[in-house]
Amino acid sequence: MQRLALAVTALAGVAAAGCGTDDGAPGPTPIATTPAAATVVTGAAPTATPSAPTGPSGAAAPTPRPQGYRVVPTIPAATFPAMLAFAVVPGRADEAVIATQTGQLWRVRLSGGSATLFGDISDRLIPDARSEEGLLGLAFSPTFERDGLVYLYYSAGPPRRSVLSRFRVVSDAIDPASEQVILEIPQPFANHNGGQIAFGPDGYLYVALGDGGSGGDPLGNGQNLGELLGSILRIDVSVPSGYRVPPDNPFVGVEGARPEIYAYGLRNPWRFSFDRATGALWAGDVGQNRWEEVDRIVAGGNYGWNILEGPECFRAPDCDRTGLVLPRAWYGREAGACAVIGGYVYRGRAMPELDGWFVYGDFCNGRIWAVNTADDSSPPVLLTETGHAISSFGELPDGELVVLTFDRAVYRLERVP
Repeated sequence: MQRLALAVTALAGVAAAGCGTDDGAPGPTPIATTPAAATVVTGAAPTATPSAPTGPSGAAAPTPRPQGYRVVPTIPAATFPAMLAFAVVPGRADEAVIATQTGQLWRVRLSGGSATLFGDISDRLIPDARSEEGLLGLAFSPTFERDGLVYLYYSAGPPRRSVLSRFRVVSDAIDPASEQVILEIPQPFANHNGGQIAFGPDGYLYVALGDGGSGGDPLGNGQNLGELLGSILRIDVSVPSGYRVPPDNPFVGVEGARPEIYAYGLRNPWRFSFDRATGALWAGDVGQNRWEEVDRIVAGGNYGWNILEGPECFRAPDCDRTGLVLPRAWYGREAGACAVIGGYVYRGRAMPELDGWFVYGDFCNGRIWAVNTADDSSPPVLLTETGHAISSFGELPDGELVVLTFDRAVYRLERVP
């Protein structure tokens, strides 16, 4: 994990994106910035019959202008270290919760004002937390206004493990005594913990898990359907305790397969989201040494790790790609890139030319790109070079996007005037 190191005060390590010639050892890496003219190798999955999207009149739809965007400060109270997750409070369109890797959750007003502590689970985190461990995921129940439940994903130990729990919110704060552990996953190494959790439009909870760590997937978890690691899970947490497996999960009834698995062959999916217009699931998957990738996640999909890294064979010049899903887009390590940060399909109104484009970034060089979800043949567009340590994205009630950073600041994406 030596090529991604996000400085954290309490963890003295890195944020949970996991990449590089990694062995799980933390080590600070400076933010790399590059001139606008620098060349970055990017790609898009080919399609046999590409078709250009059109607007209502039949003319070609507008497309984002390269380098035509910027990020501007927003939510001034959000000056917390190691911000990794953002969620708007259901029923309160002007309030959101920001989770930090060190275990604190803060309630903030989108329109301004001071922040208040929403919860602190730092006493539950693994005491010798390494670079990619900590509080990594946050999701409100789809029926939060009725049940007051919030779900968290965090690193615990010893023994080293990832924990998915739910808590009850009482008087606008998490009640630590209300914790119900839903799932615990043993972690063989300190890196590649995944950690994104989100409820889909189907009401089920989706959980991203890395391959278990070290480097190169030494345990072969990515291609092993008998292990939860290296996959995205889909589970029903509407039951009083634990969880149920949805009967239409793709591997229900498959001998030797864990039925919780929705998609697999992932190295370290760092941030996924659902398109609020179509329900499609999009993710960024952090690479090993060469390629960062963006994937559209489908039920039963095998995304290739560790047979593939990005669009290429990982261990040999040639490999059997039968049944593998290629990434929708990818980029290399040029210009200081190191770890993809998955974002959202833009559905706001302020920038209609971005409608239907998946926005994502890179932690180390601070660049933000977008890729057209309606045209698989079109290349990604570089929107802006922020110079910030991007750790996550957030979606506002109106569909506009915010950018979380390890620079103790949150930014909003906007078009350059």
